[in-house]
Order: sequence, then structure tokens, then C-alpha cells
Amino acid sequence: MDKKTIPLGKRNGKTLIFGGIYSNLQALEALITIAEEEKIAPQNCFCTGDIVGYCAQPEETVQRFIQWGAQSIIGNVEEQLRTGAIECGCDFKAGSRCDGFSKTWYAFAQTQLSKASITWMKSLPDHISFEFANKNITLVHGSYTHISEFIFKSTPWQAKQSSFNASTSNVIIAGHCGLPFYDQKEERIWINPGVIGMPANEGKTRVWYAILDDSEGFSVRYKTFAYDYQTASQLMLAKELPQEYATTLCTGLWDNMEILPETEKKLQGIDIKRFIESVS
Repeated sequence: MDKKTIPLGKRNGKTLIFGGIYSNLQALEALITIAEEEKIAPQNCFCTGDIVGYCAQPEETVQRFIQWGAQSIIGNVEEQLRTGAIECGCDFKAGSRCDGFSKTWYAFAQTQLSKASITWMKSLPDHISFEFANKNITLVHGSYTHISEFIFKSTPWQAKQSSFNASTSNVIIAGHCGLPFYDQKEERIWINPGVIGMPANEGKTRVWYAILDDSEGFSVRYKTFAYDYQTASQLMLAKELPQEYATTLCTGLWDNMEILPETEKKLQGIDIKRFIESVS
């Protein structure tokens, strides 16, 4: 399938950005409430993909997202599901714990999703671009050219630069890696708002998102919220999904750190807010 980008032109007003719902309906419902309280319209809410994932309610989550009316690009999980692929395409190392767990939750999602949900996934673009506060912004999942590329704060800038070059943007909003971060070099800014379906390995059950604001130039505020993680965890256990991920929802710590660079491994259990509570 050819890469496609949906250009939205100029946008303004508070804009909510987030990623990785991971079939966590409880987290999605909490985020929708936040958007309503912030008076952010659905068309100004953007997901970086992986609406489906580790948790227990893939069909309910997709349908609730559609009902909400927010916008999303394709994540690697949706890309695989819509083509009928037999694995999640997360780019986990073969034989790793993550790879083993994925065989369970991905197969479960395949059995739960309706034809309507799969058809909707086929409509999702690879990228969304828009102009905001005089900056050209592009949403990607992993990177612009590789949907499953893991880009972290510690990832060398050269790997990030290729996405700016390919998209001709000066702001990239990305997902996939599961951790929120902000990185800037001169006029180029890489924003990962984090994911809402799993905690960020800081030993807290809260999850992350961000709000772009153009009221005083360009700014991004990283935010967290609490949700009913107990129900999400219990549903995972009831559906015989990986117990380790159900436990992560309750501890805020990842079962393993196979995908993480050494820099990010050392941050396990450390409060991320000290690094990115708000930046502009």
C-alpha cells in the first residue's frame, strides 16, 4: 500500500496529541472526558496510531474512537490487522519476551475485531500534516519512512533528521516507543506525547498525553491522567492475555526493557515530569 499523507492546512486552537491506546477502553474514556473538559473539539485531537494493542477491548476501543471523531494515523498494529498479517509488526526481536507476548494479544485482537473496524483501519493515512503556530507539523508512527522504527530521546539526532528531511516539516509528532519525550535541535522539534494504553515505566499508573497551544506562539504541555487501571487489568486477566502486561497497568513498571536503549533503561522508576512537564 502506497504511503499517503493527509494535509489539513492551517489549524489553530488547543490541540490534543497522544498515542498507543492499545485496546485500553478505560484510558480512552478518561481521555475523551479530558478533551471535553478542555473544550478541545474531536477534530483537534490526534492519535499517533496503535489504537489496538495489549489490552482486552480492541473492538470496543476502535468503535469508541470512531464515535468520538478524533483523527489518527495508522500504527503498525492497524497496518498488520488490515492486511490480515499473522503478527503485529512491532519490530520486536525474534524470541524476545515482547515477541512471545505479542503472539497472544495480537491473535486475540484478530478474533475480536469486526469487519467494520478493519474496513475503517484501511482508511487511515500513514501521516497527517498541518500548519500550526507558523510551524509545519507531521504525525508519524515510528519514523516517517519506517512505521516500526523505535525513536527515543537518546536516539542519535541523525535518525530523527531523516524524518524532517522526508516530510519537509520542522515539527514531528511521533509514537511507537511508549515513552514521552521532547527533543529539539535548532528549529527542528521532535515530540512524542507518550501513550495512554500503558504506563511510562516510571513506577506510576498514570499515562501521558500532550496539548499543543498557539495562544502565545508555539508551545507543548505534557500532561498525565489517572484512569480505572484496575478494571483494565482485570479484563486482561479474564481474557487470558499476558499477565505480565496486566501487572504493568497496576505497578507502572514494564515487565522488561528489551526495546530500550541503555539511557532509557536507567530511567526506570524515575518521575518523568522532572524532564518534560512543560516546554515551549
